Amino acid sequence: MGEVQLRRPPETLLDIARPALMEDVGRGDVTSRITVPERAQARARFVTREELIVSGIEAARAVFFETGGQEEVSFAAFANDGDRLAVGSVLAEVEGPARPILAAERVALNLLMRLSGIATLTSRYVEAIAGTGARITDTRKTTPGLRFLEKAAVRAGGGTNHRAGLDDGILIKDNHLALAGGVTEAVRRAKGHPGAPHLLKVEVEVESLEALEEAMQAGADAVLLDNMTPEEVRHAVELARRENPGLLVEVSGGINLQTVRSYAEAGPDLVSVGALTHSVSAADISLEVEPC
Repeated sequence: MGEVQLRRPPETLLDIARPALMEDVGRGDVTSRITVPERAQARARFVTREELIVSGIEAARAVFFETGGQEEVSFAAFANDGDRLAVGSVLAEVEGPARPILAAERVALNLLMRLSGIATLTSRYVEAIAGTGARITDTRKTTPGLRFLEKAAVRAGGGTNHRAGLDDGILIKDNHLALAGGVTEAVRRAKGHPGAPHLLKVEVEVESLEALEEAMQAGADAVLLDNMTPEEVRHAVELARRENPGLLVEVSGGINLQTVRSYAEAGPDLVSVGALTHSVSAADISLEVEPC
């Protein structure tokens, strides 16, 4: 085995592992209790079935820690988050009492497969825009309760993170504009409100050159060009660079792997992609168990 991790996993990970295990195991793993001898020992290996970028190793370890306890189930990682692995690679190995290992199997796999899927998809987007100067970033379209893990997976794939939550930045979107009375009034309130921390930038979602002009004149620090074509983005970026060179420009809205490079080549600083987390396919990973 590789180096066995003996330290206690962070509470944030155990807080995810506990309810997930409760949901899956419930009152107990009936099948294992009936068919597997109480004192049976097992060794299990996480094996890749496709090329992937790893994410979620520590989350998987937390699941086994919670089911078997540090003294019973040992966990050894053979890869780190962000590593690119070929088909047939061993990510990690666990060893100990068979029943706890079987009880943890599905939850650990679900986390590892989803997070590695996010990291792998992110890496494809990052590779697709290489050399353009733009960066791939995520959104808040994450699985409830798993946001910090999914955003960590985006970083593992080479992407960057947008807001962690609503308390992490001022992003004035279309619904805010409708209720605030327009771009100018919304930015004025954001800039002048005593409850707005001075270190938070004010970003405004715009869908036209006219709205972009208004946002810049109102003093926005950043703009989100939403649902524009690549050509429209190019014109908007040219306008922003000419009139406000320091303005951060983000582009979003229906962007996929086939179109992302054309958007990045239009010149924005950031390309935000909700699909990184809201519609990703899980990476193909298996857990192969044997008696020992």
